[in-house]
Amino acid sequence: MRTYLFILALAFSGFISAQEINWMSLEEAVAMQKKNPKKIIMDVYTNWCGPCKLLDKNTFQNKDVAAYVNKHYYAVKFNGEGNEVINFNGNEFKNTNYKPELANKRNSVHDLTRYFNVSAYPTMVFIDEQGGFIFPLRGYKTPQQLELYLKMFKNDDHKDMKTQEAFNEYYKAFKPEFIQK
Repeated sequence: MRTYLFILALAFSGFISAQEINWMSLEEAVAMQKKNPKKIIMDVYTNWCGPCKLLDKNTFQNKDVAAYVNKHYYAVKFNGEGNEVINFNGNEFKNTNYKPELANKRNSVHDLTRYFNVSAYPTMVFIDEQGGFIFPLRGYKTPQQLELYLKMFKNDDHKDMKTQEAFNEYYKAFKPEFIQK
């Protein structure tokens, strides 16, 4: 019996340390918002993007990032050059110039990518509880760098920042808590 409990405890601890972000589609996230309002973080990536792969490996696999995102956000993965048809805020978005033979290379830009003003990959788009655009966070971020934005947008601290100086003060005062793996 002790051996059984030890194995069960070991398996459970492995599950906790290997926590992953619960990714979903944008439509699923919007439907979930209706039941339980939370902001959305949307990872806009492409198949050919090296920094996107690093973001997945180093930042999104971080247990602190995964736990925080799962608790406070709905997480969406979106291929910015993919061919998915997306319905969002009463509009249909697609990639009419998509070429299947370029699926793992540079392809045409999806309409939703343009809608959110994404001009580089990766970009993490933050969306409020009503489907309103908050901010596109461009480029690779470490867990600690992403933590600042996750907490700032979750707490609506950005609404009080009217100047670059106000953001700089927030940035200087911020004390990251996420552990680098």
